[in-house]
Amino acid sequence: MSAVLAIDQGTTSSRALVFTRDGTTLGVAQQEFAQHFPQPGWVEHDPADLWDSTRRVATAAVAEANLAASDLVAVGLTNQRETTLLWERSTGRPLAPAIVWQDRRTAAMCRALQRRGLEPLFRRKTGLRLDPYFSGTKLAWLLDHLPGARRRAQRGELAFGTVDTWLLWQLTGGKVHATDVTNASRTLLLDLRTGQWDDALLRALRIPAEVLPEIRASSGHFGEITSIPALKGLPITGVAGDQHAALFGQACFRPGMAKNTYGTGCFLLLNTGTRLVHSKHRLLTTVAWKLGEKGPIEYALEGSVFIGGAVVQWLRDGLGIIRNSSEIQALVEKVPDNGGVYFVPAFTGLGAPHWDAEARGAIFGLTRGTTSSHLARAAVESIAYQVADLLSAMEADAGQRLRELRVDGGATRNDGLLQFQSDLLRVPVVRPRTTETTALGAAFLAGLAVGFWKDQQEIAALWSADRTFRAEAKPARVKRLRQSWDHAVRGARAWRETPAK
Repeated sequence: MSAVLAIDQGTTSSRALVFTRDGTTLGVAQQEFAQHFPQPGWVEHDPADLWDSTRRVATAAVAEANLAASDLVAVGLTNQRETTLLWERSTGRPLAPAIVWQDRRTAAMCRALQRRGLEPLFRRKTGLRLDPYFSGTKLAWLLDHLPGARRRAQRGELAFGTVDTWLLWQLTGGKVHATDVTNASRTLLLDLRTGQWDDALLRALRIPAEVLPEIRASSGHFGEITSIPALKGLPITGVAGDQHAALFGQACFRPGMAKNTYGTGCFLLLNTGTRLVHSKHRLLTTVAWKLGEKGPIEYALEGSVFIGGAVVQWLRDGLGIIRNSSEIQALVEKVPDNGGVYFVPAFTGLGAPHWDAEARGAIFGLTRGTTSSHLARAAVESIAYQVADLLSAMEADAGQRLRELRVDGGATRNDGLLQFQSDLLRVPVVRPRTTETTALGAAFLAGLAVGFWKDQQEIAALWSADRTFRAEAKPARVKRLRQSWDHAVRGARAWRETPAK
């Protein structure tokens, strides 16, 4: 039997899945790893954890599928985006912990760049905002704060990468220092039109070109695995950031099709084809994918929510009102509504369409009658409200209403969340039969490169719906709910921590 291995390296865990030609999952493995919060607003990972967990799950998934390397035709890789690593080329030794995409330590740097009038340059070339979310300022921070790092980078002694690049380096035994165009488009360093690193952007952030990886297509040959004995020799032929892979896995191949992923954060992407659309409503323009080195770059509009499913983790780990994330739905169902409670989970600021790095989490409407169930419902509803804000902005940019929203990610198991989402959006919300669309997209990209799947039309035929949620709430009620949510967001944005004297 022939199959494709997909590696999905995420923010809180690493996963690997084995897919057959019809999209069936033969084997799956997952391993969580530690999150580190050394200061308020700082989020880090141990680079060794990223690699060790990836190596373990890749081997375990193939073993669970009862396959050998000779049964696999290719490997696809998808990853948490924007997380930034810096290491020595000669030894592969990381110089510092990985700075995670949620990290906000470069907020002051972004404000300084804005005061220099550089925001329009970055917006025009990259489609992004000057925000700590993206990799460029994280890399600049590392070069500024690690003794001698900038000089060493200029001499070609150091290698920068997002997580895909780090894993490619490890998988190939240090032979490949590369990224794909989707991950490169999240760095603040890529010109969207050319698909190449841009000298003006590098100068603005004082980043030497010698530290950067080679940019390649999302579907194409990257190298062979050498560092995992059980998988030695397997070609890596697909690489994409997780949200781009999910868009591909949802078969959103035509302009106007959209998906939302409910993960640690939430990420709504709208395919715009080969047309590069600059948002007028504070969304991002990003690369969707590039199929083959000679294929065109295709683009998407994106809205990013920093805290999506992570709010449920906070209820578990921070407040302790649930022991397992799976308990959240039962707790929510104990009350008929939120009891007037609104929870804005701006733990690390607010993403699109607000882009407020200084906003902080807030809970409004508490009374003596508020229970843990009301808090849980408000937390879950906050995910849907944030996605609704994104879709409103996206529809304004696109100049049309979406026909449907395809959804994926762990939280899509929660029927109540998806029903509430459809109520807020007033469009059908469609959950596919295969919700592992991020890993599936990586598999599709890898399989296309080796002819395992003939074309996108064959892939689209594999997609099918599990359930469609349609709006049931009355429009007048939805309008009142969204007005209250907007009021809560204004309150969270109005909060500014008073410095100690």
